[in-house]
Amino acid sequence: MARLKTRNEIRFILNGEDVALTTVAPDTTLLDWLRLNRSLRGTKEGCAEGDCGACTVLVGRLSAGRLVYESVNACIRFLGSLDGTHVVTVEHLRGEAGKLHPVQQAMVDFHGSQCGFCTPGFVMSLYALWMKSPAPSDAAIEKALQGNLCRCTGYEAIVRAARAISSYGKAAKDPLAAERKAIITRLTAMKDGARVEIGAGKQRMVVPANADDLASVLDKEPGATIVAGSTDVGLWVTKHMRDISPAVFINNLDGLCTISENKGVISIGAGVTYSDAFVLLSKRIPALGPLFDRIGGEQVRNMGTIGGNIANGSPIGDTPPPLIALGARLTLRRGKKRRTIPLEDFFIAYGKQDRLSGEFVEAVHVPVPAKGTKFAVYKLTKRRDEDITAALGAFLLTLARDGTVADIRIAYGGMAATPKRASAVEKTLLGKPWTEEMVQAAIAEYANDFTPLTDMRASAEYRALAARNLLLRFFAETSGTKAPIQVTRYEAA
Repeated sequence: MARLKTRNEIRFILNGEDVALTTVAPDTTLLDWLRLNRSLRGTKEGCAEGDCGACTVLVGRLSAGRLVYESVNACIRFLGSLDGTHVVTVEHLRGEAGKLHPVQQAMVDFHGSQCGFCTPGFVMSLYALWMKSPAPSDAAIEKALQGNLCRCTGYEAIVRAARAISSYGKAAKDPLAAERKAIITRLTAMKDGARVEIGAGKQRMVVPANADDLASVLDKEPGATIVAGSTDVGLWVTKHMRDISPAVFINNLDGLCTISENKGVISIGAGVTYSDAFVLLSKRIPALGPLFDRIGGEQVRNMGTIGGNIANGSPIGDTPPPLIALGARLTLRRGKKRRTIPLEDFFIAYGKQDRLSGEFVEAVHVPVPAKGTKFAVYKLTKRRDEDITAALGAFLLTLARDGTVADIRIAYGGMAATPKRASAVEKTLLGKPWTEEMVQAAIAEYANDFTPLTDMRASAEYRALAARNLLLRFFAETSGTKAPIQVTRYEAA
C-alpha cells in the first residue's frame, strides 16, 4: 500500500488568486484573515456567531465533479477548512465594461441600503441565489436571506432588488459562470490526495486526506477537536475563547459526504450538510423539509452537518428528536472497527455520549416511514426563522386496521438533558384506540417522562404545556380535521 502523502500548507483560491499558507492557527477565522491579512474589508463582523450575515462570502467546492458555490459565514468559518476551495468576497464582483455587478446595481436602484454595513452580506447572499435561480420566487428570496439581518431599511426594498437582478444581466454570463471550467481545473489540481499538517502543540491543525485517514489521525490524537461545519465550534472560539488545538477539519472529506438510499433506509455521511441533505430528505420524508428550512440561516445550513448536530450532543439539537422518532441508527468508527447502535442510545447524559476515545460519528441511517405511517415534527422558537429551539417534538404513528395504535414513537428536544423519548406516554397509547379521550389520558404521563428546565428560551411551565399541546396538535392533524393547523402567509394571500 502506497504511503500517504502529507504537505504543510493549505491551498485555495481567493477571488482570482491562488493562495498557499504554511502558517495557519487552527482558530483563525476566514473573516479575520480577510480583513487583517488581506485588507478585504467589505466583509464585516456584526455578531461573530453566524447570525447576522454581515460577514457572508461565497465558498465554491467540488462536489461529484461539479463546482458548487454557497453562501457561508466567514466569522465562524475557519481558515483551515478551506483547502481546495474557491473563496469569493464582495470585492470580486464586477459587471461588464467596468459597471457595477447586476446584484449591486439592483440594490442601488431599489434603495436596498442605508448605512451600508450589512449590504455586502446581502449582496453575497443574493449573488449565490441568483446563480442558482435567476428568477426566484419571493419564498426563495426570503429563504436565501434568512441569515441576513438589516437594522435600517426594512426588507421590502431588498426583496424588490432581488426580484429585479436578472433585468440587469444574465447569470449565465456572470464571471463565476464564465470561468467555471478554469476554476474546476485549478481546484482539481489542488486536490492531491494528501493529508495537511500545520503547526505543533497549541497551534496544530490537520486536514485528513479522507475518512480512512481521519480514523488514523484520531487513533493517534483521540483528544483532537473534530471540526465539521464549525457552526458550534466557531462560537467556542469567538464567544468562549476556547482552545481547539489540535483541530481536525473534516468538511468536504471523501468518504463522509455521501447521502444515499438503499431498501428504504437513507444513509447520511457525517459530513453531509443540511443543504446537501435537503433534496432527498424533504422528498422521501416530507416533514423534515420545513424543519430544515428553519435551522439557522442559509449560510448555517450550507456549513452545518447532520453528523455534527448529533455528535455535539446538545439537548436542543434539531435533528436528533425526529431521527430518534424515525428509528435511526448510528455508525461509530474507531480505526478500522465500526459499530452501529440505535441513535437514542448514543445520548447518555448532558454532555456525555456513547463514544469511545478516538471514535467518531461516521454515518446515520434513517428508515423512510412505511406507507400509511404518520410522521410530524414541530419546532417552537421565539421567532420563526434562524432561532434556537425552545422545544421540539417529533411523532411517528402507525395505526392498525381497527384504529388502535400499532406503534408510536415520540421524541423531544429541549425537555431533558438529552434528546429523549416520551416512553410513558407511548406505553399508555400503545394498543389503545387513537381517540382524543385516549390522547388526553396519555398527556398526564408527560410528568413521568420529563422534568424540563427554565432558561432564557422558555420556562419549565411553558415547555411542559407545549409538549402536551404538540401531542394534541399531532392528534388533530392525523384525525381528519378540516381546519388548517398552520397557514403560511403565502397560502393566506
